[in-house]
Amino acid sequence: MPDVARGMLEKLCVERGANFAALSRLVGRNEAYIQQFLRKGTPRRLPERERGILARFFAVPEAQLGGPAVDPLIDDGAMVAVPRSAVRASAGPGAVGDESFSKKPYFAFDPRWLKALTVTPPSRLTIIRVEGDSMAPTLDPGDDILVDHDDSGGRLRDGIYVLRVDEALLVKRLALHPLGRRVTVQSDNPAYSDWPDCGIGDLQCIGRVIWSGHRID
Repeated sequence: MPDVARGMLEKLCVERGANFAALSRLVGRNEAYIQQFLRKGTPRRLPERERGILARFFAVPEAQLGGPAVDPLIDDGAMVAVPRSAVRASAGPGAVGDESFSKKPYFAFDPRWLKALTVTPPSRLTIIRVEGDSMAPTLDPGDDILVDHDDSGGRLRDGIYVLRVDEALLVKRLALHPLGRRVTVQSDNPAYSDWPDCGIGDLQCIGRVIWSGHRID
């Protein structure tokens, strides 16, 4: 894909008479940036910001310059439908459910807002309803949370995650220890106990919670 994007960018430059140095300045880089990308393969891929600027300048889809393909859940570029899971993630004793999530659209988001929130395609996002109060006041029973299934594993860091524990789904805060692959599983509600010194490899992370919506009484 990097070579395809490189070839497409060079083709566009030739067709439109675009100057490499001018394009480099357009994306806020030194004047040799575009030439180095085309001739030396540095960087290997265009970063998202620079790719977006060039795609708008040439009026082509970002996918032609190495960006992700348009997700099939995007309806004509107007709104992005995100499916809601049939299961619930419990901030408490745990909600039993199947990870083969229901694909019924439930929320629709502006694609630009969603892209600013995460680079993960909509097909890898899910809305899940929260049960229990162990994450109060951050998350209350009945809140809807947006879960990024690609933002876990090697990308694991401090934050709120949906975990699978003994066939139950739990939503908890993870605090990584500064040394070693250990983590503390925390509840924001002080009435609930934390699970200190857990092995990262022992946790089954479904995904990171990147947004929440709740009713205001």
